[in-house]
Amino acid sequence: MKALKVHLASASTRRFELLNEVLKGLNVEFSASPLVSSEIIPPIGINVGSQVEKILASKINSAIAEFTLRLESENEIPHFILVADTLVEDPDDINIAMGQPVDRNGAAAMLLRLSGRRHNVWSGTALLYRKESIWVVETEVEHATVEIDELSSEALSTLLESDSWVGKAGAYDLAGAIGVHARLVAGTKECVLGFAPTIITNLIDHTIAKS
Repeated sequence: MKALKVHLASASTRRFELLNEVLKGLNVEFSASPLVSSEIIPPIGINVGSQVEKILASKINSAIAEFTLRLESENEIPHFILVADTLVEDPDDINIAMGQPVDRNGAAAMLLRLSGRRHNVWSGTALLYRKESIWVVETEVEHATVEIDELSSEALSTLLESDSWVGKAGAYDLAGAIGVHARLVAGTKECVLGFAPTIITNLIDHTIAKS
C-alpha cells in the first residue's frame, strides 16, 4: 500500500526528531517545513495557555490557506498536516511567556529565573486533513510542569557553553544538556518538547486506520 504523507509545518528540529520517533514503523512518508506566513506576537494580558490557543488558531488559518493553494495548483497535498506552538510560562506570572533568548546574556537571565523553581510549559497542536472537500481540524492545548534544580555557577556556565539554549523558549531543551538538572513533575515529555500528546495519539490512530 502507498505510504501516507505526513507533513510537519514547523522548523523545529526537536519536533522533527520526536515525530520521526513516534511514527517509526508506520507506513508514512514524513516531511517538514515552516509555514510561509509570519507568526503572530503572543497577546498580552491573558494566561499563557490562552496565548497558545490564539497563536495556534492563527497558524491553522495560515496552514489551511497555504495548503488550499497548493491543492489548487498541484492537485496534491499531504494526507495529514501538523501545526504546533509551545510557550514557557514565567514562574512568577501566568500571563507572561518566556520567549527565545537573543544572546548568551539573555539565556543566562532566563535560566537563572527558572533555577530552583517549577514552571509550566504549554503546547498547542492541530491536526489538519481533508475529508472529501472539507478541511477537518483537530486541536488540543496541554501543559506540563517542569522543575529545574538550583543551578550552580558551574552548571550554568556549562549550559551556556553548550549552546543548547539557542532557539529554545525559556533557554533550555529538556531533551538536551539541561536534562540532568530538570525533571517532569506533571504532564509528558512530548508536551515540553513541542506537541500536545492527545493530537499525536490521534495522528497515530488515523494513520493505522488508513493503512
